[in-house]
Amino acid sequence: MAWGTSSNVITTNLDSGTDSPAAARADIKSALDELKAVIDGRNTANGVAGLDASSKINATQIPDEINSTTATDLTIDPSTGKVKLEEILNLAPQTVTQLNARSDIQQGDIAFCSNGDGGTECLAVAVIEDDSAGAPTWKVVQIGSAIST
Repeated sequence: MAWGTSSNVITTNLDSGTDSPAAARADIKSALDELKAVIDGRNTANGVAGLDASSKINATQIPDEINSTTATDLTIDPSTGKVKLEEILNLAPQTVTQLNARSDIQQGDIAFCSNGDGGTECLAVAVIEDDSAGAPTWKVVQIGSAIST
């Protein structure tokens, strides 16, 4: 079922005390059909994600990917000031050339670089050095030994 559309709600026969109730019937029925579409559109494709009893969106309603539609960064801004990821964070590998070509580098950015530590993989963090005139540059965070118990 499609989500309700306000242009389908016609008030022509409802906006005056002299309007005919018989003529208004079709407009009222159309408006109630749109209201029903909104109600029935909860947790459906092209509808709206509902909240559970804890005021949270159920996992089945959360998209697998979120893409911004403008040239603005996608921001997550929790009131606690902390974003908690469960399990694993995966950073798409980028080369030194790709990272250095970016014009949006900000202090504190973190990236996975496929060839940034003398040709080997490393993590990189953008920092501002005293002699860099305020522009952040990528610095190597070396990957150490394999994990073990």
